[in-house]
Amino acid sequence: MSLSSMTGFGHGECRIDGFRIEVEISSVNRKQFDLQMHLPRAMQVLESRIQDEVGRAVSRGRVTVGVQVAAVGATAHRVRVNRTLAKAYVDAIRATAKDLGLPDTMDSRTLAALPDLLVIEHPEEDTERMWPVLCRALRQALARLVKMRRAEGRSLGVDVARRIDILDRHLDTIEQRAPEAAERYREGLTKRLAEAGLAASGHEDRVAREIAFFAERSDICEEITRLRSHFAQARKLLRGAGPAGRSLDFLAQEMFREINTTGSKSADARISVAVVEFKAELERVREQVQNVE
Repeated sequence: MSLSSMTGFGHGECRIDGFRIEVEISSVNRKQFDLQMHLPRAMQVLESRIQDEVGRAVSRGRVTVGVQVAAVGATAHRVRVNRTLAKAYVDAIRATAKDLGLPDTMDSRTLAALPDLLVIEHPEEDTERMWPVLCRALRQALARLVKMRRAEGRSLGVDVARRIDILDRHLDTIEQRAPEAAERYREGLTKRLAEAGLAASGHEDRVAREIAFFAERSDICEEITRLRSHFAQARKLLRGAGPAGRSLDFLAQEMFREINTTGSKSADARISVAVVEFKAELERVREQVQNVE
């Protein structure tokens, strides 16, 4: 079985130039795919790329991606001198001093105090350089998320398959009991006629018509056939590859529709009990498949 749950967690980490990039991804149940991201401001321009990566790995569920960038060394931030601006400052100051007849007292301390001369570089703001590293951490986290979702999905698949077998047995009970319903109805009708002081022998045609009408009205062969077909489709989905949650949920809804029709047609107490037990088990199936991607 290759089902995936919609619940999982993954963590990834990579380093570059004195920075550690950490990615955490979590996912929970959701009918549709819903992605939320918590990124450093400088990395928000990468949202579409992150969404593409996540979308290739996950098709359903509410997914939260968190990215943190932390400095891990003294080289995390670099300071450089704007040499072009420094030369312009020096040329302008010396020219002014010469024009005013002032001594040339320019030194490095004075120069360093001038605005915008020293530039602090933030490597994490170079998103094009950071993206390959972030992408590696993201893919690590996604791989771990998918692994966890698949592990839980396997457990869900085993449980759903077991419950479908239980539904099959309940349907066996209904199917075995159904052919006897018309005969039990005939016996009950004959008994009621006798209790009313009427002999069934004098009303054979009417009794036969009544029994035929009852048999037609209570016929559940089509519902049983469709339920068997739904079981087969569900088992095929459980054995298949790829997302199956929506399809399994749809089949569960169709099973509810068929078993409700079966229950409404039946006047047999044992069939009614089997229908109630079937619906209770089917509700458990539906609860489980709503966790499947």
